[in-house]
Amino acid sequence: MTTATQTPAKPVGGSINRPNLTSVGTIVWLASEVMFFAGLFAMYFTLRSTSPELWADESAKLNVWLATANTIILVSSSVTCQFGVFAAERLQPRRAGGVLDLRRWGMVEWFALTFIMGAIFVAVQAFEYAELVAHGISIPAHAYGSAFYITTGFHALHVTGGLIAFLFIMGRAFVAKRFGHFEATSAIVVSYYWHFVDVVWIVLFLVVYFLK
Repeated sequence: MTTATQTPAKPVGGSINRPNLTSVGTIVWLASEVMFFAGLFAMYFTLRSTSPELWADESAKLNVWLATANTIILVSSSVTCQFGVFAAERLQPRRAGGVLDLRRWGMVEWFALTFIMGAIFVAVQAFEYAELVAHGISIPAHAYGSAFYITTGFHALHVTGGLIAFLFIMGRAFVAKRFGHFEATSAIVVSYYWHFVDVVWIVLFLVVYFLK
């Protein structure tokens, strides 16, 4: 007497789509970055609670208008970055028309513009640091200087890391013989990081420059 072999039933509606491991890994890594910045914010508020008068005096020296303009530049770079992602999803690495025809720009053009805006943000922040040092705000000067430079400085390092990632993605688009889903996924992952850096700066900007 023979037993019939049973074939496993196929799932209704077709095959199951598995999540992209690169995207999942990036999200997990960004979650650890959230904890890192949460620690920086905790340090900032702890030092601030012990020296409220110092914070009131030194924060008055901040150039709020310059920081606001710089914030607008960084937030706008998230928009240009997302347009680059849309082009990558269309598997369009480079522009298909004139330089001024933004509707036909590819991923490289949008990411290059994002890179320029991010570089301007870092340059303006370095200029602001130089101004604050001239006004006596430095890391060894007092607790406010330490808290200000550590929180904003680590963010600037993250922005610089994002700029390097953009260069890598644009370089890969030029080197690759065919722009496929692997290259598009890399571009999307970098955009996750860039949007995260922008959101962190918005919170940091409100806390450092406006929270009384």
